[in-house]
Amino acid sequence: MVVKGTTSRQARRPGAEPGLRERKRSATQQRIAEAAARLATDQGIAETTVDEIATAAGIGRATFFRYFDSKELAIATGLSDAGAYVLAGVLADVPARLGPLDAVRAAYARLGEDFEAYRPMFLEQAQLSRSSPAMLAWTLYLYVDWEVAIAEAVASRFTDLRPGDPRPRMLGAHTMTAARLACDEWVADAGRGDLPALIQQYLAASPTSTPTSPTSPQGES
Repeated sequence: MVVKGTTSRQARRPGAEPGLRERKRSATQQRIAEAAARLATDQGIAETTVDEIATAAGIGRATFFRYFDSKELAIATGLSDAGAYVLAGVLADVPARLGPLDAVRAAYARLGEDFEAYRPMFLEQAQLSRSSPAMLAWTLYLYVDWEVAIAEAVASRFTDLRPGDPRPRMLGAHTMTAARLACDEWVADAGRGDLPALIQQYLAASPTSTPTSPTSPQGES
């Protein structure tokens, strides 16, 4: 699924309420990231330039580099924010009868429905996130946003949830580990395999489980 939404990581990360200066800085950073993701989605990562991103965000080139060291970091941030936002929305929309993990699997199955139409773009994004140690580190940092978004979206599906219960966040971490390992395998095969099926396979696994079928849960539509 091509993601066009956005969300603010500052709103999801725990901690004290940011002051006015920090909120303004966050808003500018988010605007740059949104512009970068939009341009990269429309015309490709390689074809997108810093000057184009700055113009689309309504800032100067020098201002861009006060927020991001490279266009790649800005693009990765924007795409990650949008993806987390869309995933949370899909999780909220899957049938309420599904438990936490089945809901996650159903959401990923739904997101993968138009995978083939966007396979080249997904591969370009995956390769970008693994293109350097700095990009990989930043991608792993962004995964925390996904973990928090998933945890918040599935928390109500735990019928016996207790205050401070770690299970929603642990499920978020498991989900993103599964997605990362599936993507690692897919990229290593030059993007030839079925990424949605790989994600389902990894989601169904745990370090102590017997391997199970990658078939997604029934009733997700």
